[in-house]
Amino acid sequence: MIAHEMALRHRLARNLAEHELLTIPDGEQRRAAVAVVIVDSQPERADASPIATAESTVREMANVPGDITGFDGSMNGVSGGAAFLLCLRASTLRRHGGQFALPGGRVDPGESAEETARRELQEELGLTLGADAVLGRLDDYVTRSGFVITPVVLWVDNDDTLHPDPAEVAFVHRVGLHQLQRDDSPRFVTIPESVRPVVQLPIGRNLLHAPTGAVMLQFRWVAMEGQVGRRVNELEQPVFAWK
Repeated sequence: MIAHEMALRHRLARNLAEHELLTIPDGEQRRAAVAVVIVDSQPERADASPIATAESTVREMANVPGDITGFDGSMNGVSGGAAFLLCLRASTLRRHGGQFALPGGRVDPGESAEETARRELQEELGLTLGADAVLGRLDDYVTRSGFVITPVVLWVDNDDTLHPDPAEVAFVHRVGLHQLQRDDSPRFVTIPESVRPVVQLPIGRNLLHAPTGAVMLQFRWVAMEGQVGRRVNELEQPVFAWK
């Protein structure tokens, strides 16, 4: 596990400040912001973390490209120490229902990405953070569904209780940052629909895909490990996430 301590906060902020951002100019794509929220978490029993229904888990893994031997869609026992918040989107949502995502949404007129990320956190999870919680940004990522996503990294000092909006969020995982540095992570697979490699991050016995998987891989490389300048914009999403 990785300790949730001020030394980590300072290291993340320093590495993000040294990274030269890849930004996408305003154009035809719609703008959105997502929040990479770093919180503390307690280790959980391997059987203590609820996840999607068995039906939706099977459906999700059936669409996953590549070899999924050893992966059954479960995400139990993934917390402990410094963690990030990962939402399971409500199955009733029109876009990407039942998929994993970082908290976030569309940028309203006149908003910065940082303001959007903080607003969406309050609306989706009942978590109110000030501007001083922002540690920095990661590169813009263009999705297959026509959005430019700007990831904003935020730090939570206290283990605040979350209040997910059930209309948007079915469940929230606190995923330990150590999961991002597993020996089997990242994975890259090919698909016939694209020349770009699909990125997969093993989390528990599930696989996290782009755009969230790409964002969190760059977070590992740049913010956690100080590999400033490493890009993820050429990493592909699986076909089920294109719409």
